[in-house]
Amino acid sequence: MRVCAVCGTALADGGVGRPTKYCSGACRQRAFRRRSGRAPAVGDPLPRALDGFVGRELELPRVRSLLRSARLVTVVGPGGVGKTRLAMEAVHGFRGVRLAELDSVGRGELVPQALAAALGMRERPETDLREALLAELREREVLLLLDNCEHVIESCASLAEWLLRRCPGLRVLATSREALRVPGEVVFRLGQLSVPEAGDDLALVLRSDAARLFVARARSGDPAFEPEPAGILAEVCRRLDGLPLAIELAARRAGALPLPEILAGLDDQLALLTDGSRTAPPRHRELAAAIEWSHRLLDPAEQAVFRRLSVLLGGFDVDGAIAVCGEDPATVRRMICALEAKSLIVRNGDRFRQLNPIRAYAAERLAESGELAATRDRAASWLARLAGQPVGPLFFGDSLAEGVRGEHENLIAAVENTVEDRDDRHVLLAMALASVWQQRELPAPARELLAETVERVPASKYRGMALAMAARFACFQVDRSAGLSLARQAVEAQRGRDDPIALADALDTLALALLVCEDVPAAVVAYRECLEVVRPLGRVAETAFCEYTVAWALFRVGDLAGAEEALAKCLPVLREHGSPAQLSAALHTAGALRLALSDVDGAERFFLEVLDVVPIDSSHMAPNIEGLALVEVERGDLVRALTLGAAAASIRDRLDIPAVGRWQDKVGARLAPARDRLTVAAVRSAITAGEALRGARLTAFLLRGKENRERDHPLTAREAEVATLVAEGLTNPEIARRLRVSGGTVAAHLNRIRDKLGLRSRTKIALWVAERFRNA
Repeated sequence: MRVCAVCGTALADGGVGRPTKYCSGACRQRAFRRRSGRAPAVGDPLPRALDGFVGRELELPRVRSLLRSARLVTVVGPGGVGKTRLAMEAVHGFRGVRLAELDSVGRGELVPQALAAALGMRERPETDLREALLAELREREVLLLLDNCEHVIESCASLAEWLLRRCPGLRVLATSREALRVPGEVVFRLGQLSVPEAGDDLALVLRSDAARLFVARARSGDPAFEPEPAGILAEVCRRLDGLPLAIELAARRAGALPLPEILAGLDDQLALLTDGSRTAPPRHRELAAAIEWSHRLLDPAEQAVFRRLSVLLGGFDVDGAIAVCGEDPATVRRMICALEAKSLIVRNGDRFRQLNPIRAYAAERLAESGELAATRDRAASWLARLAGQPVGPLFFGDSLAEGVRGEHENLIAAVENTVEDRDDRHVLLAMALASVWQQRELPAPARELLAETVERVPASKYRGMALAMAARFACFQVDRSAGLSLARQAVEAQRGRDDPIALADALDTLALALLVCEDVPAAVVAYRECLEVVRPLGRVAETAFCEYTVAWALFRVGDLAGAEEALAKCLPVLREHGSPAQLSAALHTAGALRLALSDVDGAERFFLEVLDVVPIDSSHMAPNIEGLALVEVERGDLVRALTLGAAAASIRDRLDIPAVGRWQDKVGARLAPARDRLTVAAVRSAITAGEALRGARLTAFLLRGKENRERDHPLTAREAEVATLVAEGLTNPEIARRLRVSGGTVAAHLNRIRDKLGLRSRTKIALWVAERFRNA
């Protein structure tokens, strides 16, 4: 096979006349310049890779573009991310490329010799080598690829700057784990390959660069390799954080191990990811060696912070790093900057993390250092402080989850690491984790965790609160006997303690359990006792929510007037101060009450108001969508009613929420005649349409029904209330006192009213209310 005399590209056979020696006109011109002495043929030709280049469709043209506009470009990234391969691919097609491989250069003073060798210069002992490089490069156009600069970074930076200032035809492309920090340098940070989302669809999985690289390298060793199961392949790529070297090393195991066993082996990544190419640099033959190369370049303080951060599996912010590393805050901040600059941690917004393979290496160093227990202890204490103390009643879980919402993986690790401590901190961390799971609609594992924790630490001061939380989860799962038993244990545990907040939370939980058990009169008693415990504390939101729970219980026993009075008192406060879960529950009860009073439009307003409070696909929204289905039954739109009922049922199915209880019985009873009155095809069509409604489409469907009815009445329930009080002549402070909200909130409502109605004066708003709202 004939090849180009300049670049080595294979040439096509055949044709008439003298065989060509060059692959293109560009190579013919290069050969001419070499013969004429304008560009001597020095240095070895740029080596071509023997395997395919996968991915980097965005990065490759970007680096090439930078090389055309900047004279010094540095590709920066962690070890094994593919800096060298990207740089090699990027420079093909450029004139005068010379490669200086610096990984074998042991000392900074030897960098000039490496550059001279790359340029094909003869060594002249009597000549200063820097001056000789200058003489060689001053009149030439050269693109110098400095590969692997990090261990001789100071020398590379100094020499590159010195030559670039004096050689106008010189350009430099460097690869390094940190920037050269030279004036005029353009830094291109190379990240991991894209990884698949969770799922089992092979076509979707193979859209990611990481999966395509795995398959390509696996098939180079085993042409019969099939990427099945696709979900396992996706998880392997995610566990390896899209790091190309790690993916290639894992793919080499595909000939001997099935994908599930490769995934299992990633529990010890550094042991599995070995046996790379025999001709690769030693640091690329196994993952640990690649990371060790970077680790050796750290000073002792950087190494200490690097290994201690490995306990934070879910990433960290600066405050978390300071707490866990146990060093002076200024020192930790400086070390974080240094580790990011050296590509050993990566930034994502205001948080940082170690890539999984790098974290595995750091964890081994932490275990070897003897600091593992102390570092884990600091991490647990920091998360416990972040969670804070339970501050209920009624929703202390939300307050616990608030501080640690973004620390899910770290919280799981902290709970596991404090199991043997059997102290209050372990219970608090378990409660915080259960609260996070509750917000993620995962009541079953949360309940199991709390049950284990209460049994493990029976003497904890948080025992009663943990029992109450476990009882709530049992009620959510309609486990009546367990819920009632746990709730009674919680009340018993709290009655002997001087903690009214904790007692109120336990009483509220007991009332909920009694409601689930259909003992409504007893629930009313428990709710009223809870309110009497809370009222003297002066806690506005908690008192309002206790008033709501009494209203709910009264509604359940048929005291509609009492329920209406209690709701009118607590709803304005909950709108201003309540949590989303509290307000959505109260609005649902208000809507159900309006339905019972045959106020269909009022019921619809309350059910729709929940859209502004909680996510459309959440468990809190499902009963309100069912309420809207009952509204449509009352209006006679049976198809729409069935569609809404199916949409709510779909949410319950996805979140594993049992459709049982008095409310669901009522919904089923009201929708059953609709099924009987419609044709089979109409029923099937409505249900199919409802099951397909999610997210924004579901929101649009909910709102579409009221658009025509309320075209002349665009205000929300609260805005209509404010407008009515304006019409009565009340001032903003008087409205604020009446609704128990701040003056600023009233002013904001008035601004929205003016914008929606196009009316600027209070008098015109009053006229609008008189003419339209009161007649609605």
